[in-house]
Amino acid sequence: MAAQEIESGTTWGKELWDQFDNLATHTQKGIDFFERFGNFIRDRSAIEVEYALKLRRLVKNYQPKKNKEDEENEFSSLIAFKNVLKEVADLAGQREVVAENLQNQVLQGIMLLAKNLRDERKKALNQGAGLTQSLHTQIGTLDRAKRSYEKAFREAEKAIEGYHKADADFHLSRADVEKQRVNMNIRNSQSEDAKSEYANQLQITNKQQQQHYQIALPEVFNKLQELDEKRTRGMKEFIKRAADVEYEVSPIIARCLEGMVKAADSINEKDDSMIVIEKYQSGFQPPGDIPFEDLSKPDPDASNNSQTHNSSTGLNHMTGKGTTKDKLKKRVGIFGIFTGNKNNLTTDGLKEDFSDLPPTQRRKKLTAKVQELQQKVAQEQAASDGLMKMKGVYEANSMLGDPRTVEEQLNESVSRLDRLRQELLRYQKLLEQANNQTFIQHSPQSNRVTQNGQRSSRHSNGSSNHENSHEDNGEDHPDDAGSLSRSASESSVQQAQNGLNINNNGSASPESGLGTSHTSLPGSGQGSTNEQPMNEEYYEAETPLGTCRALYPFDATSEGSIPMSEGEELQVIEVDQGDGWTRVRRFSSKGWEEGFVPTSYIECTLYA
Repeated sequence: MAAQEIESGTTWGKELWDQFDNLATHTQKGIDFFERFGNFIRDRSAIEVEYALKLRRLVKNYQPKKNKEDEENEFSSLIAFKNVLKEVADLAGQREVVAENLQNQVLQGIMLLAKNLRDERKKALNQGAGLTQSLHTQIGTLDRAKRSYEKAFREAEKAIEGYHKADADFHLSRADVEKQRVNMNIRNSQSEDAKSEYANQLQITNKQQQQHYQIALPEVFNKLQELDEKRTRGMKEFIKRAADVEYEVSPIIARCLEGMVKAADSINEKDDSMIVIEKYQSGFQPPGDIPFEDLSKPDPDASNNSQTHNSSTGLNHMTGKGTTKDKLKKRVGIFGIFTGNKNNLTTDGLKEDFSDLPPTQRRKKLTAKVQELQQKVAQEQAASDGLMKMKGVYEANSMLGDPRTVEEQLNESVSRLDRLRQELLRYQKLLEQANNQTFIQHSPQSNRVTQNGQRSSRHSNGSSNHENSHEDNGEDHPDDAGSLSRSASESSVQQAQNGLNINNNGSASPESGLGTSHTSLPGSGQGSTNEQPMNEEYYEAETPLGTCRALYPFDATSEGSIPMSEGEELQVIEVDQGDGWTRVRRFSSKGWEEGFVPTSYIECTLYA
C-alpha cells in the first residue's frame, strides 16, 4: 500500500485520541529499542578496545629482537617490517580513539537521552492517567445522579397514580385522599430535584469530557509524540555521530596504510643481498685444485708411515691418554682461571681483538672500534680543554670557584684520555696488522677433503707437502692452516711424561717407536715431509705454525703450562682457540718442551 502523505498539522492528540494504551506501549518499546542501540554502541566500543589491545599485543609479539650488530646492517625487508609494525601500532591507537569517542560522544549521549525520555514518558502517562481517572470519576457521579433521578421519577409517578386512585375512590375519607396528595407533591418535588441534579451533572460531565478529549488528553498525546520524535531524531543524530567518529580517524588510518605501502616499496632485494655479503664475507680465498695421486708409483715413505702409525697407535693404547675431540672441547675449563683477566670477551661474546673472526669481519670490527675510540678521545679531549679553561678562569678570579676542585677533575680526565689513547693505539696496530695479514689463504672448511670415505689433510713443514688418508667416521676434524691439532702437542707432552727419549732436532729416537717426527723446526733438515696416519678418534700432528716472542715473564703454576722469560723465542704449534691460551714449544737442555702460555703474554709471527 502506498504511503499516504501526512498533513503538517496532524498530531497524535487529534488522530489517536482513543489510543492511550497503545501509545503508552509504543513509546515504551521505542525507548527500549533506543537503549538497545546504546548497548550496541557500548559493545562495539568494547570490541574496538579489544581489537586495539590485540593489535598492540601482536606488534609486541612480532617485534624483532634488538641486536646492535644487526642494527648497523639491517635488511630492507626487516626495516620495512618494523615500519609496518609501527603503522599497525598507530592503527591500534586510532581504534582506541574510536572506542573512546564512541563512549564519550555517542554512548553517554544515548544513555542521557534515554533517561530523559523515560522521565518525560512517565510524567506524561501519569498526567494522562490522572485526566482519565478524573473523567471516569465524573462519569460515575453522573451515573449516580441519573439513577437517583430515575428512582425519584418512578416514585413520583407511583405517588401520582396512588393519588388519582385515592381521589376516585369514594370509600376513602378526605383525610386519606389529602394524605395521598401530600405524598404525591413530595415525590414530585424529589423527582424535580433529582432531575435538576442529573441535568447539572450531565452538563459538568459533558464539559469535562469535551475538555478531556479535545484539550487535556491531546496535550498528553502530543507530549508522547514529541518525546517519541525526539527519540527518533536522537537515533538519527547518534548514528551519524558514530559514523563521524570513523570519519575523523580515517585520514590517519589512510596515512597508516600509505606508510605500509611506502615501507613495502622501500624493500630492495639487491641491497639485502649486498648486506648478506658484508655480514658473512670471510676474506678467505677459494681452495685450489686437489692434486692427482698416482698409485702406480711406489711410495718410498710408505713403510716409515706404516711404522710410525703403528708406533703411535701402540703408544696411545699404552698411555691411555690419546686426545679426543671431547677432551679438546674441555680445554677451556682447564685453564679458565687465567682467562678472566687476560683475555676478556666483548658483549657480543667475541674476543677483544676479534681474532676469532674471519679476516674481513675482523677488519670491519676493528675499524668500527677504532672509530668509536676516536670519538671517545675527541669527546674526552673537549672535556679536558673545557676543564683547562675553567681552571684558568678560577685561577684568574678565585671568587668564581676553587681551582683545586677543577684540578682534581682535570687529572681524572687526563687519566681517562691517556687510557683511551693507549687503547686507540692498540686497536690501530691491530687494524694495521689485520690489513697487512696475508698468511691465511683458505678457510678452515676448505682444508677438509672427503673422497671415497677417506680424508686427505695437507700439512706443511717448510719443505714439501704430502697427503695420507685414514679412516673417518664423518666427524669434522680441525685440520686447518690456522691451528695445529691438540693431539700432537698433547702426545708430545705425554711422551715426555712417560720417559720417552726425544732428541734435540725434534724427532723421536728409535727406542721410542715413533719414528721420525714431523714437528721439528722448519728448515732444520730433520723434519719429515710425510704425514703420520692415525686412528679416526685422534687428530693429525702438524708442523709449527710460526714463532712467538714473550712480552712478559710467565711462571707456570698449573699443569699443562710452561714458564717463559721476557724476550724468549718459542715455536707456535697451536693458535689460541678462544680460551686465551696458546700452545708453544721450545728447546731446552732437557729436549723439546711443549705447553700452554697466555696469548696476551706473547707476540706471534705466523708463517705465510
